[in-house]
Amino acid sequence: MITVTDYWAPWCGPCKMMMPTIEKLAEEYNVPDSKVQIKKVNVDEDSETAAKLGIRSIPTLVFEKNGDEVDRKSGSLPYEKIKEIIENLKG
Repeated sequence: MITVTDYWAPWCGPCKMMMPTIEKLAEEYNVPDSKVQIKKVNVDEDSETAAKLGIRSIPTLVFEKNGDEVDRKSGSLPYEKIKEIIENLKG
């Protein structure tokens, strides 16, 4: 299972810019029998988790494979780049 978690905040401009990209990926991957799940965590509402993971800037995407973090990207990324990372993780 591959999980991509978007750590964001409602006041963050780059986070707002990435929102349509994350929603498009969620529509694509968050379907029955998918081996990929897209999640969002509002750091204002769940600051404990963000602190525990050392999230220092937002947006940050954390990529996990079978529960282990395998990659992390901070800043706004284009759809194609995120999709490429996911597909590479899928193998």
